[in-house]
Order: sequence, then structure tokens, then C-alpha cells
Amino acid sequence: MSKHRIMVIDDEEQLALMWEEVLEPFGYDVTSQTNSVEALKEFCAKPYKFDLVISDINMPNVTGDELAQKLLRIRPDIPIILCTGFTERVTEEKAKEIGVREFLRKPIMINDFVNTVRKVLDQPSEDCSLRPSAANVAELVAECG
Repeated sequence: MSKHRIMVIDDEEQLALMWEEVLEPFGYDVTSQTNSVEALKEFCAKPYKFDLVISDINMPNVTGDELAQKLLRIRPDIPIILCTGFTERVTEEKAKEIGVREFLRKPIMINDFVNTVRKVLDQPSEDCSLRPSAANVAELVAECG
């Protein structure tokens, strides 16, 4: 059985590293990023490297919801969990409309976080017809710059 690969993005380095430390003992291979632009570049370089993306919403440059939209454009089947301490701009309903699988409000209990990750990874993959063709992926990745 292969390890699930997860990208965690939070501009607060301590939180990104904490979630990495929380998930790794459960057998997850976690990459943490503190810069949403760098996270997007890493995802664009290898769109199928990750099985799940977890992102904070309130980040400089590219917000979590904007990042989710960009990632889903490249890989419509990528599961995404968005986390936030406070935002009126993005509601759980709006997050679900753009394709986010789960929406968590901070503070997040560790047990709830781990259970949500497991739940999302256990959900059946989206319809394979959502997957873009190799040519479309290459075109979308080229847009990442």
C-alpha cells in the first residue's frame, strides 16, 4: 500500500510544520509550504505528485480559495481541504461550490483534523471524465509560469 502524499500550505510556518508533524505518524508523506505561490509552482511541476492539498484561506499573494481554483483547473480530481480562522469572504458553501471537499474552522482539534483527512482520502475519486487530457494538463501547467 502506498503512502498518501499531502501538501499542507499555511503562511504561518509553525502551523504548517505542526500539521506535518501531526500527519506523518499516521503514515502520510507530507510536504509543507508557507508560500502559496511556491506551492502552486510545486503543484504545477508535478500535478499528480499529491493525493490531497490542505490550505489556509487567509494568505498573502494567492489566497487559499484562489489557490484551490487554480489547482482544480489543473487537476479537477484533487481533493482539497480549506482551513480558516476567520473569513467573511469565503463561506463553507462557496468553498464547496468551487470544488473544495472540506472546510475547517480554526482552532482545529487534532483529532478532527486527522479524521477529516482520512475521510477525504477515503472518499471515492471523482468521475475520471473530470481528468484533463495529458495535452490539456501540459497547457494548464504552462500557464503556471
